[in-house]
Amino acid sequence: MGKPTGFIEWSRLLPKKRPVSERVHDWREVEGAAGPLEADATRTQAGRCMDCGVPFCTQGCPLGNPIPDFADLVYRDRWHDAHRRLAATNDFPEFTGRLCPAPCEAACVLGIDGAPVTIESIEKAIADRAFAEGWITPQPPRSRSGKRIAIVGSGPAGLAAASQLNRAGHTAIVYEAAARAGGLLRYGIPDFKLEKAVIDRRLALLQAEGVQLRFGVQVGRDPTWPQLRAEHDAVVIAIGAARARDLDVPGRDLDGVVIAMEYLTEQNQVVGGELPAARWDVRGKRVVILGGGDTGSDCLGTAHRQGAAHVTQIELMPAPPAARSAANPWPAWPMVFRTSSSQEEGGDRTFAFRTTHLSGSGGKLTTLHGVRVERTARGLEDIPGDSIAMPVETLILALGFTGPDTTPLVEQLGITLDPRGNIATDARGATSVPGVYCAGDAHRGASLIVWAIAEARGVARTIDAELRGGASVVPARGQDRSFG
Repeated sequence: MGKPTGFIEWSRLLPKKRPVSERVHDWREVEGAAGPLEADATRTQAGRCMDCGVPFCTQGCPLGNPIPDFADLVYRDRWHDAHRRLAATNDFPEFTGRLCPAPCEAACVLGIDGAPVTIESIEKAIADRAFAEGWITPQPPRSRSGKRIAIVGSGPAGLAAASQLNRAGHTAIVYEAAARAGGLLRYGIPDFKLEKAVIDRRLALLQAEGVQLRFGVQVGRDPTWPQLRAEHDAVVIAIGAARARDLDVPGRDLDGVVIAMEYLTEQNQVVGGELPAARWDVRGKRVVILGGGDTGSDCLGTAHRQGAAHVTQIELMPAPPAARSAANPWPAWPMVFRTSSSQEEGGDRTFAFRTTHLSGSGGKLTTLHGVRVERTARGLEDIPGDSIAMPVETLILALGFTGPDTTPLVEQLGITLDPRGNIATDARGATSVPGVYCAGDAHRGASLIVWAIAEARGVARTIDAELRGGASVVPARGQDRSFG
């Protein structure tokens, strides 16, 4: 694959980021626009893909992307063919190339030495070049089946299901409660990670292919779930898992505490022109973010751009090691210390800290109180006498998600939930209600964009087969198949 000795000759090299001094003053993507030099560097990075024999990267990718194939094609400067190979298994490489944490890279054989092939950036480069060169054009189906499928939710799972079902010849209708499509991609991910023009470009393509998008539709109210089911041949639930985990401590009701997704959504609406200003603007304020994951990092980058006076990001768990431990061998996901682009921009990071209570004055938050913790054989335990008081004016809760909002589904359809409160499905993606399916975070719980797309493709394959009464034309995982 690529150059046989490429992984020896060339070191791992990530795309250049815009200077911190520049990027914190705008909402554009952190990575600058790629030029000829970057394209040449991408070729050599693709040439690092070694002839490992067993493509663990492909197995590590939920979509089964043929990574060695498109890496080899990029190295050989056959970019158009590389795009065709990648697009066969991934509906939205321009999204995953920006947002996926790349489990494929963790599984890369070169990851044993900590320098895997830069698969994610190669994927992004392929997708961006394909759009720039005009290789991606609408491909509507040759014929229509007359079957109508409702997809509720326009995040990556909903859009992927709609794309595959539409290409199979069915009428795919996406119902979205918000004013615009994209779900978490639009309202939860800041523009400095994913500019919304990237979403709009793909949406325009889907609509040109025949996918119908309907906004401002509150399924569960008007129409009800039974009404929606009665009007369509099948229904796909792709509502995500946006129910946030809250902080249960004294003082939680003080003014100045906000859930992360509310904070991010509001600012994204401002950037997108849906709101004139953000109520949760933290300019000149001391900010604390509880949560060290991707959502917390997105809040950190947003606070930087709003002009916060100071930001501290707090993680309950101790800091992970700089390198893999003996208990975390390849090809398992590496539990190592990472620094996001937002964390590069400034702010403090605190680990092994548990919040005990909040206090304030006049109903407004002023102080966060907590204690240091340590890992013991019994789990995390407080360190006696090591309490801390931290000044704060805005506290952002980025503590993860507890699952989807299933109340209307249970009340109106009697849908079955799993023990975690997610929508239960069988191996085909079918729920307990005939004709109703589920894909993405609503079924898995909060997870990766690649899992959302992969599950949606699987559900589309199931629905297509059942509506046809035979074999599906939707490709299976990792399969390259042209539609008839």
